[in-house]
Amino acid sequence: MSDISALEARLTAALERIGAGLDGLGRDGAARGDGDLQAQLDEERTANAQLEARVEALSARQAGRLAELERKVEDQRGQIAALDRELSSLRESNADLREVNAQLRSTAADGVASPELINRAMMAELDALQAQRQAEAAEVDAILSELKPLLKEA
Repeated sequence: MSDISALEARLTAALERIGAGLDGLGRDGAARGDGDLQAQLDEERTANAQLEARVEALSARQAGRLAELERKVEDQRGQIAALDRELSSLRESNADLREVNAQLRSTAADGVASPELINRAMMAELDALQAQRQAEAAEVDAILSELKPLLKEA
C-alpha cells in the first residue's frame, strides 16, 4: 500500500509539473505562435493583394489590346472593302474594254472604220486605266496603314 501511495504521489507531482509546463507553454508559446501566425497571415494578405493588383493590371492591359485589335480589324475590313470595290470596278472596265476591242477588231476586219467605236474603245481604255490606278491607290493605302505603326516603333 505504501508503494501505491508513493506512486500516487509521484504521479501527482508529475502531473503538476506537466500542467505547469503546459500553462507556461500556453502563455509564451501561444503568444509566439499567434505572433508568427499573424505575421504569416499578413505576408499572405500582402502577397494576395499584390497578385490581385497584377491581375487587374493585366486585365486592363489585355482589354486595351483587345480594343486596339478590334479597331485594327475594323480598319482593315474597311480597306479590304474599298480595295474590293476598286478591283470590281477594274474588272468591269476590263470586261468592257475587251468587248469594245472585239467589236473594233470585227469592224476593222470588215474594212469599216467606225469613229464612234474607236472613241468608245478609247474611253473604255481610259476607264480601265483609271480603275486600275484607283485599285493600286487603295492597295498602297492598305500597305501604308500597316507600315505606319511599324515605323513609329522603329
